[in-house]
Amino acid sequence: MTASTGQTAGTPTRPLVRYEVGEAVATITLDRPEAMNALTDRLRGELHAALRRAAEDRSVRAVVLTGTGRAFCAGQDLRELSGAVEQGQGIGDLVREHYNPLVLTITGMPKPVVAAVNGVAAGAGAALAFACDFRVAADTARFVMAFTGIGLAPDSGASWTLQRLVGPARAREMLLLGDPVDAARALEIGLVTRVVPADELPAAARELALRLAQGPTLAYAATKRLLDHAAASTLEAALDREAELQEGLVRTADHAAARKAFLNKERPRFEGR
Repeated sequence: MTASTGQTAGTPTRPLVRYEVGEAVATITLDRPEAMNALTDRLRGELHAALRRAAEDRSVRAVVLTGTGRAFCAGQDLRELSGAVEQGQGIGDLVREHYNPLVLTITGMPKPVVAAVNGVAAGAGAALAFACDFRVAADTARFVMAFTGIGLAPDSGASWTLQRLVGPARAREMLLLGDPVDAARALEIGLVTRVVPADELPAAARELALRLAQGPTLAYAATKRLLDHAAASTLEAALDREAELQEGLVRTADHAAARKAFLNKERPRFEGR
């Protein structure tokens, strides 16, 4: 929920989230650059609506999440948070009702999600990137786990996702100390998939998303479900779940196309069904 700019919201009538679809890829762009894309009630609402739209649109087979300006997302807008606290709003309720659904919608997306991290990703903004399946970062990107810096603990799933990306020791260091992690270090510790020059980021993220959009999206969705299940299960339970999902996938048109292509020594064409 944390790490913000403390600036006010943008023009009330201007959308704060852009949604564009092309070649089966939905690009969702946080568009509040004057405030480093800090999260307000309105921006969170628009973002959640865009994520749900991408999840439900059968023509969308991959998603890119990015930001405009010099930040991916600076986390919760502290001006709005201060007002909520002064009015007696329960912050636990804010997290449960507004942040948790964002993270669960990203992680539960039945198609791959690529975070194109164009700049600073702080607090909940970083956690949104961690929830994605891939993180392609500009060489100017920085990750800042700023929760303890304002006297708060992690939220938005950061305590769960971060240690699964970089390991418990590095996650503890990042979350307790809050020191910025630049793009080069993020790549070194496995926090991001790839680092590219800033001006190449949109093309690089889209290239990856297009590759995924042309793949077996049902198999991708099942793989995501298996990874989440296995993270909190025994080996025996994971094996059983694998067999269960494999039973359904073997009957899909995508698998049939792949079998036929293999026998004919051709490249398979997947349709996501």
